[in-house]
Amino acid sequence: MTEGRHTARLVLQGHIIDSMMLPQVMDVVMDLGGNFTIEELKVGQHKTDTSICRMEVYADSPEVLDRIVQRARSLGATAEHEQPVRLDTVTHEGVFPEGFYSTSNLPTEILIDGRWVGVENIEMDAAIAVDRKAGHASCIVFQDAKPGMEVVIGHQGVRVTPLERSRHTEIFSFMGSEVSAEKPKKVLIAGIADEMRHVRESGGRILVVAGPAVVHTGAGVYLSRLIELGFVQVLFAGNALAVHDVESALFGTALGVNIESGLAIEHGHEHHMRAINRVRAAGGLRQMVRSGALKSGVMKSAIEHDVEIVLAGSVRDDGPLPDVITEMVEAQRRMRAALHDVRIALMLSTMLHSIATGNMLPAGVRTVCVDINPAVVTKLADRGSWQSIGLVTDVESFLRELALVVETGRHG
Repeated sequence: MTEGRHTARLVLQGHIIDSMMLPQVMDVVMDLGGNFTIEELKVGQHKTDTSICRMEVYADSPEVLDRIVQRARSLGATAEHEQPVRLDTVTHEGVFPEGFYSTSNLPTEILIDGRWVGVENIEMDAAIAVDRKAGHASCIVFQDAKPGMEVVIGHQGVRVTPLERSRHTEIFSFMGSEVSAEKPKKVLIAGIADEMRHVRESGGRILVVAGPAVVHTGAGVYLSRLIELGFVQVLFAGNALAVHDVESALFGTALGVNIESGLAIEHGHEHHMRAINRVRAAGGLRQMVRSGALKSGVMKSAIEHDVEIVLAGSVRDDGPLPDVITEMVEAQRRMRAALHDVRIALMLSTMLHSIATGNMLPAGVRTVCVDINPAVVTKLADRGSWQSIGLVTDVESFLRELALVVETGRHG
């Protein structure tokens, strides 16, 4: 090694061109003040072939080199001679060891006892708990940290796999996560419908995260239709969606405004409170459906078609309904438990619930973010280059078109 120059050898393996891993690592090296030499580059000849690159990275100080290597690791690079993962023990309940590895939402593996082990239940901003005897690793949040648990610290022995371009549905790679009101919406919605069909055919599940605007705009009937057609397996929402859905079923209004005419109804502002009272009197939404008192709406369709429903409350809720989970940590736990096998998530006009859900999703889950506010769509859709679509549009027109295409295969 030349005096004053510190070096490390990195290996990049997999779909390093499709995932943009290779150019991103090169950019990181240069941006942080280092340089590199490509020692080997073998590019796969076919779409399914992987590629490999070995590069020497060098910098003028060990601190700069460490920063480069750490950033390169976060993009999926590994050291040529990788060391085993380092572990430390939890000593206080709910507290990770200092220096714990903070996860991304990308597929992650750790090197333990000479083999790479996949980390289960991956999500961003968590830690990795390891059971050495079982050779098992999984993501845990603060509330899951128990004294005696071993947790990964540092970046050594950790590798992530960046996402590659979609091989099945080009609509996600065509539009990317760019957000615009000028997108060809019918084309996009047809592509989303194709992806939903593919997910169902392959045994995956579809998640809908919905805000009360779905009911206010009259789009509830289209969401109910998607549920009835078998294209929704999980529903996340808050108290407001369920309350206004029941209000709509009982009184034909949402927040006191007639759904069909758009006109305010005398004393209509009381309707949502009367709806809450009836659900509470019945003991809950399921009881109301069983008794026949709730004859229509999103919640009725979801209950009758065994959709996994998680209603998470907030401090501003009226009521709330008996079905709403008011303890936030418990609501998060229930949401996480419902995400198994989810392959695509539709986030419809609800910023806070969508952000919460997005934080729990692995990066490979396709996300479709729909809101009339471009700032909301930008915040929600910025989850990666190829697995998110953001649509600035009215949720009623989106769901109407989507339900039509899913049911008939034709545009409206």
